[in-house]
Amino acid sequence: MSPLPPAIFLMGPTAAGKTDLAIELARTLPCDLISVDSALVYRGMDIGTAKPAAELLREFPHRLIDIRDPSERYSAADFVSDALAEMASSTARGRIPLLVGGTMLYFKALIEGLADMPAADPAIRAELEVQAQGEGLATLHQLLEEVDPESARRIHPNDPQRLVRALEVYRVSGMTMTEHRSRQRQQKAGDGAPDGGVLPYTVAQLSVAPAQRSVLHQRIEQRFVAMVEQGFVEEVELLRGRGDLHPELPSMRSVGYRQVWKYLDGACSRDEMVQLGVIATRQLAKRQLTWLRGWEGVHWLESSACDNLPRALKYLERLTILS
Repeated sequence: MSPLPPAIFLMGPTAAGKTDLAIELARTLPCDLISVDSALVYRGMDIGTAKPAAELLREFPHRLIDIRDPSERYSAADFVSDALAEMASSTARGRIPLLVGGTMLYFKALIEGLADMPAADPAIRAELEVQAQGEGLATLHQLLEEVDPESARRIHPNDPQRLVRALEVYRVSGMTMTEHRSRQRQQKAGDGAPDGGVLPYTVAQLSVAPAQRSVLHQRIEQRFVAMVEQGFVEEVELLRGRGDLHPELPSMRSVGYRQVWKYLDGACSRDEMVQLGVIATRQLAKRQLTWLRGWEGVHWLESSACDNLPRALKYLERLTILS
């Protein structure tokens, strides 16, 4: 056995079946489930985030679900702090932290640590957002490619938040995100920190996804249509009715919520909203898969396979995660 305590990462694109496998693992192993999802942290955002049902959460509690109001911001740094605390608590009780979700930036931040970046500058951010609206995201991606090619390769051209942040960091500090991260790695190496990492665990990394992209696309469409039928529009109406939320908040920029908000503004028809929501969710899944295909040490499982649990357990035994 490794001298470090075990932890399990269960990753994958949206609608791939991560929660089902996580529950199977939790029924079999002494696991504590920890959500790795930037939208599930928000209270009142249940249908559009495909949040596990209340009955399931009572039987299998997920840490880091419903911990923020939608008016609040939640960063990767917040997640790292919260997740490490939950993992330590789980380990102290002799259990295995099982982190499940699709927010790949959060997983990466846990493994590699977060570079110290300059604080946000509202004026520069507003200027970049206006430029994105007027000239398109492709222009921002091209600007980023000119100053920070490595970040441009890493950030999807249709990811407005990360594009704006990367350019904001450069304009605020005169240094690119890549340069900030490189400097931090050098500092940590000088301090004796292993590989600049922050995670004192032996980590098993699992990913579940359909082998065929067309199957994932079908699952995404079926799930989005089902969410609308279950009251997704009414959920967003309630959130809008509070009066303190707006479309630029991170919570309301979540996939699906943006499209329903647009529909409620009268900017598109209901059918168009569903189509836009499906397209946006497929784009999210594509970005998640792009992250995962470049991820080292991932053990892949096929979503539709009937033997994923024994395959996962065999993999965990091979890594000596299980004693």
